Amino acid sequence: MTSVFYLFRDAPHRRAALALEPGSPARYSLFGMDELANRGYAVRHNLARQQPAAWARATGGILKRGLELAGGYGGDFGTVLASQRELNRADVVFSTVDTVGIPLMLLARARVVRPPFVYVAIGLPERLVQLRSARMERLYARALGSASSVVAYSEHEAGVLREWLGERGVDARVEFVPFGVDVEAFRPTGMPPDVDVVSIGGDPHRDFELLLTVARGMPETSFLAVTTADRARSLAGRPANVNVETDLPFDEMRRRLERARVVALPVRENSYSGATTVLLQAMALAKPVVVTRTAAIAAGYGLEDGANVRLVAPADAEGFGGAIADLLGDDARSGELGARARASVEAELSWDRYVDRLAAILRAGALSGMDDSTR
Repeated sequence: MTSVFYLFRDAPHRRAALALEPGSPARYSLFGMDELANRGYAVRHNLARQQPAAWARATGGILKRGLELAGGYGGDFGTVLASQRELNRADVVFSTVDTVGIPLMLLARARVVRPPFVYVAIGLPERLVQLRSARMERLYARALGSASSVVAYSEHEAGVLREWLGERGVDARVEFVPFGVDVEAFRPTGMPPDVDVVSIGGDPHRDFELLLTVARGMPETSFLAVTTADRARSLAGRPANVNVETDLPFDEMRRRLERARVVALPVRENSYSGATTVLLQAMALAKPVVVTRTAAIAAGYGLEDGANVRLVAPADAEGFGGAIADLLGDDARSGELGARARASVEAELSWDRYVDRLAAILRAGALSGMDDSTR
């Protein structure tokens, strides 16, 4: 039985997901952990305890500060150190986000962490450009190159990482793995829409300012923005036709998507975020979606403007508003677009396909560790 140790970033929504019964839709944020367990993997994770022990937090803080003073980019060393004994007993370690992945790869380079590990990059290029010396760049390149696989959910980000590593003489296995959606949990229920435009998201690249610009030009159209309390502060001064809700539970967020005639997902250009999770959820619900064509989703997800989504260039408020108006003004066309969106995710972007790809990568990582131990 292959044992996998999951390293998560400690966050309230992830702890809330862990408290739910396996199989609950909100547990998608556990990156396939339940599904791997159902396939016979022995799975453990770092959030079984409430918080890292005091010694781990203190040592982790010292390492982080020292690394940053030397020109590096830190992370949550305390979480990794607190789990050192458990993760060293695993066949493979799965780092789900850079916050714990950077400390993991550096501790693996120092042989504090021994099993093979799979590194998921979510915006890693933006972090690597903050390294302040060639020496640090070489250290990070070699540490990242020691991963059994580097996974990116953006084909563009995977390409950027391959180029960055290659320029520093490191030949690493960097793989693009499209994210997925549970097509059963996000199956349309027939709920009638009662909001013209719904936009959901809280990451720093969401362009809510562009959404407000569009809304001001469509005063008779109702808009609903669902985001975090922190991001909602940037929506002060919004027009009267824009309502805002914050920090909704997973099930309520899903209902807001179902209430939309059109789902609008404006995003600023970046290498890794294309509002991907909400985009796939809305497509699975057969909603017509207008989304920014960022580098993160321009390739690899089978998106085609006018076929299964509407794609608009970054920062193009006029084009974004025009795409929304076109869909709101033609229910038949909107319905056809939504139906093709649903068919696209069922064919290529389901959660099962994501877990299949992930399981193959983790299995290969575990086997590489077994091969090393027999040499």
